Formats: sequence, C-alpha cells, structure tokens
Amino acid sequence: MTKIKCPICSKETEWCPENKYRPFCSERCKTIDLGGWASGKYHISSPITPEDMEDETTAMEIEEALLKQMKENPENYSG
Repeated sequence: MTKIKCPICSKETEWCPENKYRPFCSERCKTIDLGGWASGKYHISSPITPEDMEDETTAMEIEEALLKQMKENPENYSG
C-alpha cells in the first residue's frame, strides 16, 4: 500500500480503500480541510463537468493529479 503524508498535519497515512478519510489521517484533519473549502481558502481552477465523472479513468486521473499537486505543494493544503 502507498504511504502518503496527511495534507493537513503531515502524519504518515495509507492511501487505500480501507482508509475512509484518505488523503487525510483522521476525521479531524478531514474536517479542517472542509472548513478551508467552506471559508473560500481553496478553489478549483476549472469546474469538473458531469462528463468528466462518467469516465472512471478520467475520475482516477483527476484524483491522482490532485494527490500529486498536494504532494508537490503541501503549503496550499495545510490547515
């Protein structure tokens, strides 16, 4: 299984289906991130269309791209 750092607290966590909070390590970190979205701290540069989500490959590519972006720029995803 792939190990990643939680984008909020940097604690090492597993990227797997069993981790219901992924990419976060806990419900707390997931909630902190949600607060960032709710307050407008985060934004999506271009909207995802329904057609994007119909194709499983595209959805996986989006998820992988977001994970890569989080690893490369953790300061943009910290609480």
